[in-house]
Amino acid sequence: MSAPPAATVRVAVKYRLYPTRAQATQLAQTLETCRRLYNRFLAERKANYEQTGTAPSYYNQKRALPAWKTESEWLRRANAQALQDVALRVERAFAAFFRRVKAGGEKAGYPRFKGQGWYDSFTLPQEGAFRTHNDGVTLSKIGRVRAVVHRPLPGRAKTLTVRRQNGKWYACVACEVVPAQKLLPVSAERVALDVGLTHFATTDTGERIANPRFFRTDQHALAKAQRRLAKGGKGTPTRRRRRKVVARIHERIRNRRHDFAHQQARRLVNRYGLIAVEDLHVAGMVRNHALAKSISDAAWSQFRTVLTYKAESAGRVVVAVPPAYTSQRCSGCQELVPKTLSERVHACPHCGLLLDRDHNAALNLLALAVGLHGGGTQPTEAPAFRPGE
Repeated sequence: MSAPPAATVRVAVKYRLYPTRAQATQLAQTLETCRRLYNRFLAERKANYEQTGTAPSYYNQKRALPAWKTESEWLRRANAQALQDVALRVERAFAAFFRRVKAGGEKAGYPRFKGQGWYDSFTLPQEGAFRTHNDGVTLSKIGRVRAVVHRPLPGRAKTLTVRRQNGKWYACVACEVVPAQKLLPVSAERVALDVGLTHFATTDTGERIANPRFFRTDQHALAKAQRRLAKGGKGTPTRRRRRKVVARIHERIRNRRHDFAHQQARRLVNRYGLIAVEDLHVAGMVRNHALAKSISDAAWSQFRTVLTYKAESAGRVVVAVPPAYTSQRCSGCQELVPKTLSERVHACPHCGLLLDRDHNAALNLLALAVGLHGGGTQPTEAPAFRPGE
């Protein structure tokens, strides 16, 4: 009896593309074709529903593409698979809309028409429409595009998405791989993180991770660029150039924040077997307009997401602990010591414990995490660890 096929996972590799001027024009034309087709699919669904109460399905719209291509020359400029993926994107947009309507509690957000410049990627969902090389990628109807291939693909390429971002082009290749069962060595060390705004996080040992404040650092340069943008006439080349400057500053902030989250998460996962974090409702916290900018700049949710999937890949344990009263309760005697947000020192009148407020909270988080998880540092089943993530 043959063994069952091994489970596979998807791993994405992103390459920077350097198209020629002609290739860049072709890529931009493909995006424009996909944008116009997206709007056509959306308009067809909207009109049919208003007239008959039903809308064409994804398969109906996909089957209509060959007939549309005979009527419209602009549709023949793009690969057929990329056009079919547009129909899938419209289907997913409506599926998400109906899901939000059914769930309630959030704005439904009916799918919107895409204006010029608001459609920045197209997908080739089958390997026959693209090929990868040591120095670039070959795209159907565009040709071989030079790229920085910084590492080989880890498995068989399944889909390729070309994205335009601030005038730069990227190729994101999704590969299907069989994960190697190689976990990090078992670690008995445990740590708890109490996130904050003065410091990004404080551990139960009193170690502090500095808050880099990436947005605050660049906000003056951003404000200056936005003022210059506001003075440019609409539709002029000057305004387009200045808009790119604003976009580049936002991109730089995002890249730095993303790198910080990955570096800190990797450092923690490599060392600790159990990591306790606060189960914060960040969406509710940013409703405080006095702290919203600082909370968004800290990006606690992004850090927790990165930390969680790196820990799962390495066979580590991340425990999300309810944060209620962790700052108010004394970690020494467990008595409640009420304090305002401005009080940064925990001074217990019952047992005399004196230490930093965030340090006290981290100690409480670790105790709760050990109680919730039972003190173990290894899950019973862990996904594979992929080096370099």
